[in-house]
Amino acid sequence: MSKLAEKIALVTGSGRGIGRAIAIAFAKEGADLVLAARTPAQLDAVAADIRALGRRALTVQTDVADRASVDALAENVRREFGRLDILVNNAGGGIEGNRILDSDPDLWIADVTVNCISAYLVSRALLPLMIDAGGGRVINVGSGMGHRPTANSSAYHVGKAGMWMLTQCLAEEVWEHNITVNELIPGPVATHLTQGRMNVGGPPPFAPSEVVKAPEDVVSLALFLATQLDGGPTAQTFSLARRPI
Repeated sequence: MSKLAEKIALVTGSGRGIGRAIAIAFAKEGADLVLAARTPAQLDAVAADIRALGRRALTVQTDVADRASVDALAENVRREFGRLDILVNNAGGGIEGNRILDSDPDLWIADVTVNCISAYLVSRALLPLMIDAGGGRVINVGSGMGHRPTANSSAYHVGKAGMWMLTQCLAEEVWEHNITVNELIPGPVATHLTQGRMNVGGPPPFAPSEVVKAPEDVVSLALFLATQLDGGPTAQTFSLARRPI
């Protein structure tokens, strides 16, 4: 039996990279998908792959940093499926990589917003559907950079640190609804954001002990978290990194 048969899963940032890989893997395990991202052409391509597997795919062009756009996403899910079982808050990215004194305030705020506030907006809008379904699994794709500081990229650090705290707070608030909330840390992955700096199978420039993964290498941990039985772990962080986070 497929591990996610009859489940409805929503993955943000599912047009490419890790989000795309997770969405297709969930479909292979029997889930129907809600695909949310900003680029319609990418969403349509992923939806075609999922429908070829015999699963349903709803595409919703979404800016996860915009409340109205997120609310429209939730309404689309309610109208099409009427429930939600799995939410993967995957959308994010690095925008402002300068030191704080050299940073652009608008870019710094946008960076924190896309990496933390977006997960708050999406979770707040979609959790009622998960509660109505009798429970579910929330997976927040975080980063080791949210667990330790460096001198640069403070906005990304702060955004991912905020997501980790959001994960823990939300878990405390929804466990009575049979909803678990956990963080998934992929470690270094070769995506469009790291193009030219990371190659699959080799070490990243910042950690010789690490091995750069392909987006598909993150799937096994995402499936592990999505398929945990009721009463399973919540408010925890799970990492694919090869060094302390």
